[in-house]
Amino acid sequence: GRACHMTGKMKVYRNLSAWFEDRGAILKKHRERGIGFVPTMGALHDGHLSLIRQAKAQNELVIASIFVNPTQFNNPDDYAKYPSTLEADLRLAESAGCDVMLLPSKEDVYPDQYRYRVSESEFSKILCGAHRPGHFDGVLTIVLKLFQISQASRSYFGQKDYQQLELIRSMAKAFFLDLEVIGLPTVREADGLAMSSRNLRLTPEDRKKAAMISQLLRQSFTEHKSAGFVASELSKHGFRVDYVEDHPTGPSAELRRFVAAFLGDVRLIDNMSAPEAARGTT
Repeated sequence: GRACHMTGKMKVYRNLSAWFEDRGAILKKHRERGIGFVPTMGALHDGHLSLIRQAKAQNELVIASIFVNPTQFNNPDDYAKYPSTLEADLRLAESAGCDVMLLPSKEDVYPDQYRYRVSESEFSKILCGAHRPGHFDGVLTIVLKLFQISQASRSYFGQKDYQQLELIRSMAKAFFLDLEVIGLPTVREADGLAMSSRNLRLTPEDRKKAAMISQLLRQSFTEHKSAGFVASELSKHGFRVDYVEDHPTGPSAELRRFVAAFLGDVRLIDNMSAPEAARGTT
């Protein structure tokens, strides 16, 4: 299709050269009063939309991107099966207040064939990093590229991917990026399951079962049970557990409990702190 078109009030760029032509004028007009950026891999849900709405509340202009980033998938099958719902995504993004949507191609984003990459040597090696080799190199590299492409003043991420959020926040600081990284609370389904594009791949039976992850996290804190209790309960109910671990996080070094577990071939992650558990399901 055309390099750039309007979907309602939202401007959609299907390649980066069209965006770069317009970017100077857009930055000049809006940067002073704030440009918010929400990078996504599409298959948008209420979690993504809450990020776009928050970006809209704090900035004059909101840019989002949809790019299923091949370099962060350690499993090629997972990449091949990642859900794609572009037309619906564009409608949802616009309704949440997105002004500009970037849809770059792989060639756009990786003209160097991924020869240059960003690596972090400590926090990225544990939790998901231990189980998905190369994953966070791919995440940090694409996010740095997208920050440079968008030139936004603020960017928004969900706390469901808490390890990712911390790594991106630290990267922005380490490289003196003129951009604020903002984390927002995990958005959950009515039964507590953390919203994720991968949930679309669960069978109906597994979808029901998946809610146990957040229920057990909450229960383990309110009943002062260990991470091991969560792992053994999940295993008992047919989950294949990658890890359940506690790590101090954030400026206050508050203890946070992290979970990753498979139902079938779908990998689900979640995390919670004691204060979040105490606040209940609201």
